[in-house]
Amino acid sequence: MRIILLRHGQSLGNVDELAYCRIPDHALPLTRRGEREAAAAGPRIKTLLDGTPAAVYVSPYVRTRSTLRGLALGPLAERVVAEPRLREQDWGNLQDPVQQEVLKHQRHAFGHFFFRLPNGESGADVDDRLAAFLGELENRMRQPDHPRTALVVSHGLTIRLLCRRLFGWSIELFESLSNLNTCEDRVLTHDGTRWHIDRPFPQWRDSPDGETQY
Repeated sequence: MRIILLRHGQSLGNVDELAYCRIPDHALPLTRRGEREAAAAGPRIKTLLDGTPAAVYVSPYVRTRSTLRGLALGPLAERVVAEPRLREQDWGNLQDPVQQEVLKHQRHAFGHFFFRLPNGESGADVDDRLAAFLGELENRMRQPDHPRTALVVSHGLTIRLLCRRLFGWSIELFESLSNLNTCEDRVLTHDGTRWHIDRPFPQWRDSPDGETQY
């Protein structure tokens, strides 16, 4: 079994944080650069698939669905499921710019995993919904009619937490990792016993508990 994780292309929210104050998070579009990133990622993902169709699970947000379209996978996307559990961490509805900055400082001091955003989610909440998704996905992938490869198009924090759950990483290690760049991928492979990742995540500090990604 294999899971290809892909972060969406650059979105308006990546270059203009005030966009979250006037546009719902789920509706933020890709920038022109994000569209180019998605188009450039298409051949790379096709090479990984090597002619074998994949089941595609995509966050229902505009930027993730646009990224998937930009890949232009054609028949290699055997089935496409818009999966709400793959959405980004919920920060509430339209955000106030002053409160947004305060919350970011509070979250950094408190810890990204357990800090609960007012009217939104904590990282732990995202982790919980991803646990349910991964349990179902692994069961589906064991069925003979399901492709052996799943492509997951999602968001930075969501992808980090998905790997935290799958590999059993500590909270301290999770909080020491950085998101993938836009349209960057990671490939997870199951050898029959356990999952492996092809490359580590970028890490901005050593994990305080000494845990590593391998």
